Amino acid sequence: MRKATFSNLARQLPSAWLPFADVASADLPMARLLRLSLFKVTMGMTTALMIGTLNRVMIVELGVSAWLVALMLALPLLVAPFRAITGYHSDTHRSAFGWKRLPFMWGGTLIQFFGLAIMPFALLVLSGQGAVPVPDIVGQAAAALAFLAVGAGLQTSQTAGLALATDQASEETRPRVVALMYSMLLAGAVIGSLAFSFLLADFTPKILIQVVQGFALVVLALNVVALWKQEPRNAQRAAAMKTEKAPPFEEVWRGFIGAPKVKRFLWATGLGTMAFNMQDIILEPYGGEILGLSVGATSALTAMLAGGALTAFLLAGRYLARGIDPMRLAAYGTLSGLPAFAAVIFAAPLDSGLIFRLGAFGIGFGSGLFAVGTLYTAMRIGEGRFVGFALGAWGAVQSVAAGLSMFIGGSLRDIINSLAMDGSLGSALANASTGYSFVYHIEMYMLFITLVAVGPLVRRSSSPVSPSTKQFGMPDLQG
Repeated sequence: MRKATFSNLARQLPSAWLPFADVASADLPMARLLRLSLFKVTMGMTTALMIGTLNRVMIVELGVSAWLVALMLALPLLVAPFRAITGYHSDTHRSAFGWKRLPFMWGGTLIQFFGLAIMPFALLVLSGQGAVPVPDIVGQAAAALAFLAVGAGLQTSQTAGLALATDQASEETRPRVVALMYSMLLAGAVIGSLAFSFLLADFTPKILIQVVQGFALVVLALNVVALWKQEPRNAQRAAAMKTEKAPPFEEVWRGFIGAPKVKRFLWATGLGTMAFNMQDIILEPYGGEILGLSVGATSALTAMLAGGALTAFLLAGRYLARGIDPMRLAAYGTLSGLPAFAAVIFAAPLDSGLIFRLGAFGIGFGSGLFAVGTLYTAMRIGEGRFVGFALGAWGAVQSVAAGLSMFIGGSLRDIINSLAMDGSLGSALANASTGYSFVYHIEMYMLFITLVAVGPLVRRSSSPVSPSTKQFGMPDLQG
């Protein structure tokens, strides 16, 4: 009897058992879609490096103050508001080859590579471990430039990449394409966190330089593969753009922000993002300082967050394809965050690493549902000519909110811990976990506020609504 090979068994599996088996379309086949999604993989790996590994290394191993680390990681918010402008220009870009998105993806990749290339040296100078003593301002400026460049490059390439995926996906497959893109982002975060956990297990400044600069080359190579031949030359479009006059940015912005409930949608996106991301800067230090976890163990926490979000993305792709209201999905994610943050808080008094990891998994799950729900809503707002602009506006709000929340979270942790340890808050709170717990409680309160903002945006009808392709508008959000 002939033995069944693995490939034969795989062909016999029902497609319903295979995640994203039906995500491809005639205009965007699976091989090309997976290659395009590599730009989300590099984003996940970069996020794992910056927010996961480097913030722990800077605070614990290099002795940098948490408020300064939070400030550095929040610096990309300075360029985040320009994501809407980047998206607008990618919608109206004039190219001799008829390209719209690829020039912005490539430019963002180069900026990100530059930031990663100088980052390890900047961090060593910032921590005072450089070979030549220099004033503190030099190290701070170098680190700020590195983080700013990485953030600017990421935001530019991500806005154009998402717009390109939206352009090429069919209306039927678009929900699953969104979920796949986010799943690849989380796959990158898992791969990155595990790789950095292994490579930095025996931490030394020399190893830090080798790992970060080697990763810069990986980002450059993968992004080149991702964008290669993704946008064909379009002579007709190039000729049309020479005579076609694009509406000015101000006119497009007024039409967008004046559409029904768009302002509430942007506020809800910002509040929810802040609620889920304030812990980013302190979650791994919390595990290291309070629960006594090693660098490798805390770096692996990123994998727990990513695992929760990946589960959320798989569910989101399935239910969005069935017609669930994306803002209802975002509301479910917000609710899921409440028990997750409670678990993280109780991990300290119970001294339980297991409860801490379960809480991290829950935070990833809730934030994943919220992110996919708001992103798909943004895609439906701008579907048509100005999808890049709509995605840029959504991304700008999300990036600013994430950056502010990380800075606020790190600063509050330092302030409250300082008050607690000198006895100002009473003897019962005079321990190192007080500052962390305060931040997690604030995030739970913000989740309740987010639910209030999201409520009027949830469609009451259970029937799916077709997006408008003619103008900006949110017919699916009008209650």
